[in-house]
Amino acid sequence: MEETSYSEFLKLHRRQRHCCRRGIQLLLLGLVVTVLCAGLLALILLWHWETARNLKQLEEATAQKVSQVSKDLERHKGDQMAQKSQAAQMLQDMERIQAEQKRMESQESELSRNLDGLRADLSNLKSHSLNERREALDSLGRLQEEVGKLWMEIRESVGSVCNICPEEWIYFQKKCYYFGEGTKKWIQARNACSKLHGRLVSIRSQEEQDFLTKHSNKRGSWIGLRDLDIEGEFIWMDSSPLGYSNWQLGEPNDAGQGENCVMMQGSGQWNDVFCGSYLNSWVCDRLATC
Repeated sequence: MEETSYSEFLKLHRRQRHCCRRGIQLLLLGLVVTVLCAGLLALILLWHWETARNLKQLEEATAQKVSQVSKDLERHKGDQMAQKSQAAQMLQDMERIQAEQKRMESQESELSRNLDGLRADLSNLKSHSLNERREALDSLGRLQEEVGKLWMEIRESVGSVCNICPEEWIYFQKKCYYFGEGTKKWIQARNACSKLHGRLVSIRSQEEQDFLTKHSNKRGSWIGLRDLDIEGEFIWMDSSPLGYSNWQLGEPNDAGQGENCVMMQGSGQWNDVFCGSYLNSWVCDRLATC
């Protein structure tokens, strides 16, 4: 019976040890689980804190960026308003400049018209002055010629011989004639005669024409007949009207560029030609001296 009791005691003791061992294991397992849960909770809290901190930083950065963008937007709006104001001012300035330009163009056009009018008036004044001067010189020339003729008649009446001509001039019927050579226009020939104290020749009779035909250049020469003032009204250098004439058949015809000056051909006949044409010779005359 004692053996039986001891055996049961051993069994009971073994059970207790087994239960105690299992309890310790469970306790250790619980501690491990608790530690793991605490660690996991700590990790979760740490992650949550880090996440919250990052979110706060992100919010702050976002707020700063939003504030900066808002400032930039406001500044951009201000710049746009300033640009619009400048554009409006520039448009006003451009319109004012265009209006000023139009006014200046109008003034320039008016000034140009006035200048053209002044130029026309000046040209007319010059032309009128030249015409008056030419008429005065022609009148003086005629007067001198008449005085010369009268003086020659007086000298001849007392026995003087009035047939003296300058060197290279040829005498005929109280006049001296110079047969010039060289290419010239009509006005150049006229000036050349003036420098020699004579005039482009005036032809008054057939006898004078025959004399000139005999001595003149056979290729044609300028003479002192023209209708520059009134078309078709030919006058001599002393402004006397045309009396004797020796026109070639069909002339004058005022053909081509306007033929207002007269040449004497080699045959002695006359032809009206363009005053700007070049002829190789011209004939001057002047009164002989006693």
